[in-house]
This record gives sequence, C-alpha cells and structure tokens, in this order.
Amino acid sequence: MNLISIPAFQDNYIWVLVGDDKRCIVVDPGDAAPVLQAIEENGWQPEAILLTHHHHDHVGGVPALRAKFPHLVVYGPQETQDKGTTRVVEDGEKILILGYDFSVFATPGHTSGHISFFSFPYLFCGDTMFSGGCGRLFEGTPTQMYQSFQRINALPEDTLVCCAHEYTLANMKFALSILPDDPAIQDYYHKVNELRVKKQNTLPVILKNERKINLFLRTDDIDLINKINQETNLQQPEERFAWLRSKKDDF
Repeated sequence: MNLISIPAFQDNYIWVLVGDDKRCIVVDPGDAAPVLQAIEENGWQPEAILLTHHHHDHVGGVPALRAKFPHLVVYGPQETQDKGTTRVVEDGEKILILGYDFSVFATPGHTSGHISFFSFPYLFCGDTMFSGGCGRLFEGTPTQMYQSFQRINALPEDTLVCCAHEYTLANMKFALSILPDDPAIQDYYHKVNELRVKKQNTLPVILKNERKINLFLRTDDIDLINKINQETNLQQPEERFAWLRSKKDDF
C-alpha cells in the first residue's frame, strides 16, 4: 500500500492508502473536492472510508463521496452514525479492507467516542496525537487522553503516526517553551521549521521519534517532572499530562 496525503482546508490532511491495483481507502475526508480530484487524476477506485470522530472537518466530504461511489463502506464510531457511517465499529474490533487487517481501538479525549485505526505500520489517529502534541479536549478528560496516549505508545516503535493536522511547528514551539535546553526537542524544532519554510509536510511521523520529542509521551521524564515541580508538585503522570494540556491551551 502507498500512503498519500491530500491537503484540505487550512491545515488538514486527508490520508489515502492506495493499493497496486489502485483500489484505495480514504481516511477522514472533511472535504470531498480535493479527494474527488485526486481520484480522477490518479485513476483510483475508492473502496472504503475510515472516520475517527464526528467533527465536520473530518466527515464533511462523506455525503458527496458516497453520492459518487454508492458502494463505499464507511467505517466509524457511534458518534459518526449520522455523518454517513454505514458500519459502526467499536474498540477491539478488527476489520478486513483490501486484504489488510485494521485494528480499531478507542482513543477518547478530543471527543468522547474518538477511535483510531491501526494496520501496521499505519496508525490513523485523527485528532488524538499530533507530532509534538495532542488534541484539544473538547469532550473528554485529561485522564482519558492520557490513557489514549498510552495505548498509542504501546504500538511498535516504527509505527507511522498519520495525524490529521499540520500542527507540528506550533507544537514544537510549545515544547521548547517547556524544555528549552532539551537537545532532541531543539533538533526537531529546527528540522520542522526548515520543512515549513519550504512549505513541506512534517507528517507522517515515526512513533520512535515522537517518544523523544512529544512531551505528552514524556510524563515520566525527570526533566519534565523537574520543570513542573518549579510550579507545582504533581505525583501522577495523568496529572502532569493535564498540566501540559492546560499550558498548551494558554500558549
């Protein structure tokens, strides 16, 4: 399978997995127009849509795509049932698409019913994890998002994290504000900054690297704990995660 990213709106990525026979899977199509254009230009044959959550910038293109391709199977969580989903999937399910097994697992936090899809090496995690950051907590709690991050962190280190937004530079600026002397964060910030100056994508990212530069995966890191202890004493990693998210909200 080949992984393709289609830019949409200001900073969204719609991911497409394309097989050698040009049959494809579309992930979180918030806008149908760029997807339909790519399908026409490349001769792709869409077979399925994966939805991670109900927000419009992830589901808005579903009706138009299904109108054009009525056979499309749309997989999504319960919260997307009124957004065009034809098959509701839940935590722990495995689904077979184009000969590939996808594991479905709950990743609440951004929304209460948010799910992620994993077929090694590809992780489609919607607005749960971003490179260097995590999604806003619109419906869930910091503890839920922390637990979602632990589930993602349990995947193989060479997992390709396919985030849904180009937020990496802003996230690394935040990380630098917390740990300005961290060499991994410094190096990655400069790399990301160079890519964005050239208007190049920073995604997807490898989980092994995220473990080094994503503070939300480093809640047991002694440098981060020492930083937090300058302001408050938090004993549990879930509390430190919440502290980070609160800081990012105000950054």
